[in-house]
Amino acid sequence: MADYSAPLWDIRFILDELADIQAISEYPDFGEFDVEIVEPLLGEAGRFIEETIAPLNRNSDEQGSRWSADHTVTTPDGFIAAYKAYAEAGWQSVPFDPAYGGGGFPWVMSIALQEMLNSACMSFALCPLLTQGAIDLLHEHADEGQKETWLRPLVSGEWSATMNLTEPDAGSDVGALRTKAEPAEDGTYRISGQKIFITYGEHDMVDNIVHLVLARTPGAPPGTKGISTFIVPKYLLDEDGKPSIRNDVTCTSIEHKLGIHGSPTCVLQFGDEDGAVGYLIGEENRGMAYMFTMMNNARLSVGVQGLAIAERAYQDAVDYANERKQGRALTAAPGTSSPIIEHPDVRRTLLTMKAYIEAMRGLCFLDAAAVDAETHHPDAAGREAAAARAALLTPITKGWCTDLGVELTSMAVQVHGGMGFVEETGVAQHYRDARINPIYEGTNGIQALDLVARKLPLDGGSVIGTLLDEIDAVAAEASSGGEALATMGASLATANATVRATTMKIVERLGANPADAFAGATPYLTMLGQLVGGWTLVRQALAAQRRLDAGEEDEQLRTKLITAGFYCDQLLPLAAAHEPAVLASADVLMALTPEQF
Repeated sequence: MADYSAPLWDIRFILDELADIQAISEYPDFGEFDVEIVEPLLGEAGRFIEETIAPLNRNSDEQGSRWSADHTVTTPDGFIAAYKAYAEAGWQSVPFDPAYGGGGFPWVMSIALQEMLNSACMSFALCPLLTQGAIDLLHEHADEGQKETWLRPLVSGEWSATMNLTEPDAGSDVGALRTKAEPAEDGTYRISGQKIFITYGEHDMVDNIVHLVLARTPGAPPGTKGISTFIVPKYLLDEDGKPSIRNDVTCTSIEHKLGIHGSPTCVLQFGDEDGAVGYLIGEENRGMAYMFTMMNNARLSVGVQGLAIAERAYQDAVDYANERKQGRALTAAPGTSSPIIEHPDVRRTLLTMKAYIEAMRGLCFLDAAAVDAETHHPDAAGREAAAARAALLTPITKGWCTDLGVELTSMAVQVHGGMGFVEETGVAQHYRDARINPIYEGTNGIQALDLVARKLPLDGGSVIGTLLDEIDAVAAEASSGGEALATMGASLATANATVRATTMKIVERLGANPADAFAGATPYLTMLGQLVGGWTLVRQALAAQRRLDAGEEDEQLRTKLITAGFYCDQLLPLAAAHEPAVLASADVLMALTPEQF
């Protein structure tokens, strides 16, 4: 297994050419952020992650986290020291409000760090990922006293946080949850119930864990309208704000999983004794709306995980393909054995991986840039437009990128051949780790339904219409370039025409026969992801050509053109292949009885 190497050049290229980090730096809220710091910050982060986090990955899989009968969880060897180094270096605080100890950097910079951290060791990265989402929720919805109490140690990384939604009988159907919150005389609540699949619900890397818990107060309406959100710390705080008395929260077990073995996935029991002390965030029965802040944050981050794990698997596959000799290439001398990277089928696999990864990176960073503009753009109309764009891109980012994460890690196993199927090379770990991403933070089927039912109708369809218009504009710009760019532009325009027509039809079906629209939702998400991926790559190709025309000599710019051309020729046409599935009637899906399956 090759050592991880942070893709710093490509990350910086995307930040400059797609996310437009220069424009983001000029938002008044980022007055202390200077683009001159981007390169040294990325370089130092890459060095730290390569040297401190990446070496944890193999052992995190082999040793895993371990639960003990005293309800404690021990993380894999090296995690405690690495987490302490991560927090002390200030990486956790980079994108957060300076008023609470944050660095005040744009969110897109955090996404760059998240990519590298997840590529290095996804099991480790899940702890700060969930904490960052909790910080976002608290900053947006908690009162000032709660912010002062809980945000600073979370921003610094001194404490970690969790998201507590799922219960044995309430998975994707969050409205079915039963956890109770009884008001106490002192204004707090007593929480009782069980939560499952809680990432880092118990561990040994921090002094306190802040659980954000969904629960029902007495008399609450049924379903999601009756859910409230509570802060339930592992340890209650003393007068100085330090952890003191253990709250009534117990980790009763951790799951034995397909992958991410180093990340403890916990079953938490609240209120076995007197009830766990909880502090209401905002108003009763508004908890689902508050939790969506954290969930949307996490959905973008999980999309980045799909990108990150694919990048790590790709690096291993390229390294192996250059080293492994098998068979003779057509141009090689008789009697010799060639590295497998010389064989066309291996080349196709690697180039497919590379093209998708660069498309995914473009999408993830554009989504993050929209989040920055949604929150910090100085103009109200700019914030509104950015919020709509982020809303549209997030289910695509989460769904398309995580599906591809599984597909591309599988390709990496294939490049390794038989050695990929055994654990010795380590590449099988990437495949197993990637498999969770299409499942958690809302399964990809839910992302597809959200895209079709909620995001396509936004502003009367103008949000998706604006995106498709922008794609046409990029296609037209490419078509007026040289021969290679013109070919890309033609391919992009053709795919966009098909997607536009299909989008109009699925929106019509949404009004006339929702079952048909929902039946086509998953292939539609894939179709749109394939198109948006092509759009990001053609934009990258145009930027690369501009740099070359300006006299910049960098072989990686020419590589961009080749990669984008391959995608437009061989992968972008797959978008149209989904049209029959998108527009098929729901009848065939419902034709069999359960017994016939």
